[in-house]
Amino acid sequence: MSNYAFNAEAARDGLVAAIRRIAAQQGFDRVVLGISGGKDSTVTAALCARALGADHVWGVMLPDGEQKDIADSRRVCEVLGIRSRTINIGAMHEALRNVTDQLGETAAEGEFSIPYSRESDINVGPRLRMTTLRYITQAIGARLAGTGNLSEATVGYCTKDGDTSCDFSVLGALTSVEVVQMGLTMEELPRDLVVKTPTDGLSGKSDEERLGVSYQDIHAYIRQGSCGNPDTDAIIRGKERASMHKRRMPVILDPFADEE
Repeated sequence: MSNYAFNAEAARDGLVAAIRRIAAQQGFDRVVLGISGGKDSTVTAALCARALGADHVWGVMLPDGEQKDIADSRRVCEVLGIRSRTINIGAMHEALRNVTDQLGETAAEGEFSIPYSRESDINVGPRLRMTTLRYITQAIGARLAGTGNLSEATVGYCTKDGDTSCDFSVLGALTSVEVVQMGLTMEELPRDLVVKTPTDGLSGKSDEERLGVSYQDIHAYIRQGSCGNPDTDAIIRGKERASMHKRRMPVILDPFADEE
């Protein structure tokens, strides 16, 4: 088992320094990020504000129709003093449903029909959000900050071409447990938002309900090599293998490679 010890204050200050460093190296001073009201985007926004100044951080709220906890997203922007904008992607989502004809009623003769898939539909939200964030980021000459953490990436609890897309990942080296620990060292953040139960805001379930494992177990699996339960380790390991394609660049096929 690993003797890994996490220093929340050192991680916080190290990430602030890292944001300043990449900004200097790439020549930007503006950052855009999506604000969901959850701990990851809340902590990421606070780190960016510390690094670049609140006036250089653009927080975008992207509800898909009605978002029950939108007040939490607004509170993040208010307490940090960052710039904010709300863009409802509900109409875009509905338009996609219509043009893809998921009921197969208007497909032209000879064309295949597109069946409705709840998982595909749930993942439309993150992809539309990313398209919107990319547009804003380029329009104002900024960089897009990623808000996902290592626990989510490990088990594939993220959307390919959605929340996995960013210019730099602020929390990508930290587990969900460590993000909470670090967030609690930031006095500018409301404690209830840092410890808020994570949900995807789409399915009506918590992250852990959808995953079937706890973030504490994922944390132990990553940092210690095991959560102490072989069955749970096997579930996490299976999710890690199945989602590897989300953490890598697309495979480039070599027409001249030898057959294995």
